[in-house]
Amino acid sequence: MALFSLDNGCVSLVVSSLGGSVLKFTAYTPEGELPLLRPAVVSDATPALQSGCFPLVPFGNRVNQNRFSFEQQDYRLSANTDWDRHYLHGDGWLQEWQCVEQGDEVLHLRYQHENGPYRYQVEQYFTLHQHQLSIELAVEHTGEKPMPYGLGWHPYFPLTADTRVQASAAAYWREAEDWLAGEQAALSEEMDFNQPGPLPRHWVNNGFSGWNGEAEIQWPEQGARLRMNTQPACPVYFLFVSDPAFDPGYQFDFFCLEPMSHAANGHNMADLGGLRRLAKGQRFSQTMLLSYSAF
Repeated sequence: MALFSLDNGCVSLVVSSLGGSVLKFTAYTPEGELPLLRPAVVSDATPALQSGCFPLVPFGNRVNQNRFSFEQQDYRLSANTDWDRHYLHGDGWLQEWQCVEQGDEVLHLRYQHENGPYRYQVEQYFTLHQHQLSIELAVEHTGEKPMPYGLGWHPYFPLTADTRVQASAAAYWREAEDWLAGEQAALSEEMDFNQPGPLPRHWVNNGFSGWNGEAEIQWPEQGARLRMNTQPACPVYFLFVSDPAFDPGYQFDFFCLEPMSHAANGHNMADLGGLRRLAKGQRFSQTMLLSYSAF
């Protein structure tokens, strides 16, 4: 396992080979370094669930009952954690990534998955430019039979007393049993972030549809904002706020806004929910841009 540091004098980044995860992303300000993602223990042993951000590949979230059918073939997935019965967020966040190239402002990692229904190679490119971090994920299917793929990220952001979030949406999925995405519903006042607003201080674990792929997080007490832009525009984001009853010690000090190229459980939707069919040798990529500015 290894750690990789990038720094351009405006922002600083530390990435771990474990899970291809971000452990540190900060901006340099006159008052010192400002965390733009949840600060994590900077160690090559820090697991992705304690990081600041990790990749979702070959898809994000969960598949209902770990089962789906695709092109007249039935598939069953296996749980990949000891606390969730689902195959959660794919493989990349749990595995070791290899460094292909590193410079002062650029890092290129690679992971190869060669067992189970999904066989693929994925690249992750980190690039700093002024006050912006660009992360690109590019996946190539290496299996013999075509499979449906999706990409995304699971970033954790600092949550302060005055934090405001703006991320447009048309509707959201209610949470069902076992943390699955359930039926769609119209946005309630509490779950409407088409305009900047505060986050609930209770458990939230919902996907939002009709997104334009852009979001903004504001920390007014620090005079700071972070803009998220996805290319191509992700149609779905997940919002997660934990709760001390689920996570003892949680103090409403972080939240997640997770861009995804597809709907959760898209494998069991008629249109695949935005998942992409990849035959052997085919690939697609997704980019997330995080841009800091003061106000």
